[in-house]
Order: sequence, then C-alpha cells, then structure tokens
Amino acid sequence: MDGNGGQYNPRTVEEVFRDFKGRRAGMIKALTSDVEEFFTQCDPEKENLCLYGFPSEQWEVNLPAEEVPPELPEPALGINFARDGMQEKDWIALVAVHSDAWLLAVAFYFGARFGFDKNERKRLFSMMNDLPTIFEVVTGAVKKQVKEKSSISNHSSNKSKPVPKMQRMADPPAKYSKPAPPKEDIEEEDDDEEDEHGDTLCGACGENYASDEFWICCDICEVWFHGKCVKITPARAEHIKQYKCPACTNKRSR
Repeated sequence: MDGNGGQYNPRTVEEVFRDFKGRRAGMIKALTSDVEEFFTQCDPEKENLCLYGFPSEQWEVNLPAEEVPPELPEPALGINFARDGMQEKDWIALVAVHSDAWLLAVAFYFGARFGFDKNERKRLFSMMNDLPTIFEVVTGAVKKQVKEKSSISNHSSNKSKPVPKMQRMADPPAKYSKPAPPKEDIEEEDDDEEDEHGDTLCGACGENYASDEFWICCDICEVWFHGKCVKITPARAEHIKQYKCPACTNKRSR
C-alpha cells in the first residue's frame, strides 16, 4: 500500500526523512484542508479502514493490505468505526495520534531494514522531532503538556476550572510579580495553578511561560498563548466571555 508499486526504498537518513515529511503532509491534508472529504470516506458501515499517507504528499482511506506480513507497517485499523461515536474534533485528534505513531513506525522500519546505526537513528528521530506532530497541527498547539493529550477522550477534568482562567486573562502579572510572602490557606489553590503552568509553552510561538507577560487560555482546546502572539490585550480579555484561539476559530468557520 505504498502507492509506488513497492519500488520506493529510501536508504539514507535524508531519504527516510523526505519519505516521512511527504507522508506526514498527506495525512495533515486529510485531517485539515480535506477533512470533510476524509470524514465522508470513513463510513462506519464499511469494513476496517485505514488512513494512508504517501511520500507524494497524498492521502488515501482504504482497506489494509491483504498480504501478511505487509510490506510496510500498517496504520491503525477501523478508524471509521469510531467516527459517529464521539465529537468530530475528538475523533480527528484520535486519528492524528494514530497517524503520528504510524509515521514513526514506517520511518524506523526503513531504518532497521537498511541497517541504520545508533547515530543515524538518533539523527533521524531528531529531524522528525523538530517538526510538530500531526496531533499538534490539527489541535492548533505547537506543544502541549502530556496531561492535556489525555483530553482526547476526557475533557471534563480540564474543563472544571473556568473561573481561574478568566482571572488569569484579566490580571495575570500581579499574581506573579510579587516576592513570595507566607501564603494563607485561602491562596493554596492559586499556588497549585501557578506551579501547574510554570513550564507551559505558548501554542503559537512555543516559548515558555513568563510571569511578567500576559497570557490567555483557549476555552476550546485549552492551550495557553502569549497575549501578544494572538493579539489579545488584558483590557480586551476582560470583555471576552469565551476565548477561541485562531486554530479553533478557523475550525468552526469551515
């Protein structure tokens, strides 16, 4: 199922990386610009379907290869069965996670087949890891905390803190610019939230949280952003009841 008649055999780190980038680009198309067509093709009434990405930056929804074992590792089976059983954005995110895993499997299959040594494997992974994952692309985040990735199947735990989010949007610097005096019990919850976001990365530029900068959190995907990166000021944030980041806004408008 390589789309190249089995004749495509990348043998160097650079060739495997080009193969990875092509397949990745095709799958990103399926889950972003071509998402309506992809959704339609994943009919739950059909048999086990897979999402394939090709080095030519094209994608295809099809049945798995018939030969056992297949020429290449196979993508996740049956992505179509879950389509109507969850929210569309959650299903797309789930397919994205499986697609990321498949891309790694294919790349390291080539690496093993052509005898990449430790340094070549490390270089290949480093090149791939410099690109955002498909999951990060389709959810609009450059990088997320590991705990946020679990929100694909359960949003309830992260959705339970809307009030602290709005407080942080309205007036974040004052909390963090002071020296740390002894805290009273009533402030312990704020302390926990500050620790929680101390190593948070901006979903737009990928830089760390800083106490002297204004931040805002998207109420849809729960990713944090520098105010300057998404052109939101503290004054404007005070009048926003539910903030949607640019990625979530674009998804709604499609």
